[in-house]
Amino acid sequence: QVQLVEYGGGLVQAGGSLRLSCAASGRAFSTYNMGWFRQAPGKEREFVAAIRWNGFSRNYADSVKGRFTISKDNVKNTVYLQMNSLKPEDTAVYYCAAGLRNSYASATDFGSWGQGTQVTVFS
Repeated sequence: QVQLVEYGGGLVQAGGSLRLSCAASGRAFSTYNMGWFRQAPGKEREFVAAIRWNGFSRNYADSVKGRFTISKDNVKNTVYLQMNSLKPEDTAVYYCAAGLRNSYASATDFGSWGQGTQVTVFS
């Protein structure tokens, strides 16, 4: 099992940028696929981005393609989500997740979750 703690959320104006970080501890971080999900008030949790354990493959939700970038540092045991050109509809609690399954595209592929960090984008 791996423990996850997210950092970097906050309040930002539309068009601005934020970088979320997720620090991992516990079992070998380098073996985990990592993902970011988000949940807005009154909505279900949705997939944002994921990266394969070795960093060689990434997936993104259509809504964030070209604006968000996920990266993984297996030395620092940290995964990042760089968010550019933020929109008010990006407002949500963002969750980091870790998984060991072959697939990494949905919430059921991830067994460990962080507590979440709030991102609020105002226009």
